[in-house]
Amino acid sequence: MEENYTFGEVMITEEQIKKRAKEIGAEISNDFKGEKILAVGILKGAVLWMSDLIREITVDTQIDFMAVSSYGASTKSSGVVQIIKDLDTGIEDLNVIIVEDIIDSGITLHYLRDYLLGRKPKSLKICTLLDKPDRREADIKVDYTGFVIENKFIVGYGLDYNQLYRNIPYITCLEEVKTV
Repeated sequence: MEENYTFGEVMITEEQIKKRAKEIGAEISNDFKGEKILAVGILKGAVLWMSDLIREITVDTQIDFMAVSSYGASTKSSGVVQIIKDLDTGIEDLNVIIVEDIIDSGITLHYLRDYLLGRKPKSLKICTLLDKPDRREADIKVDYTGFVIENKFIVGYGLDYNQLYRNIPYITCLEEVKTV
């Protein structure tokens, strides 16, 4: 643990996440019955959520990944979006689901949504494990939401601070240690 931070309480357990993945997987399977989808995981945070989610989807599912950044080593978004890794798959005429770990300000996802819509997918949906609507600065419609959370800096289950704490098997918050 970095010395200026400590973990808060467990906010969402691993069991709650797996249960929600099963529910959303069934919803996606129903929405795309008889069709194929391309799940696009946003690296690195969405890897654990996406792996749980796609195991619960019963329609034909392809996967691909993108890496985008607007955080760097900070707990606050810089607002500047960088695409670090683009898709390996063409998405024209495909049903695409962007799989995110968390939607905060929505700036990164708004940019990414517009970027992918320019490639003319058949449909484009957004699925997130965590949603912080109180922090929203960009107009984003989330189609599948795992959990709505309060405005705290979250780590665990793929979410990080400075590339640490992704391996924690539950969702918790990172709290700054107050020094006297």
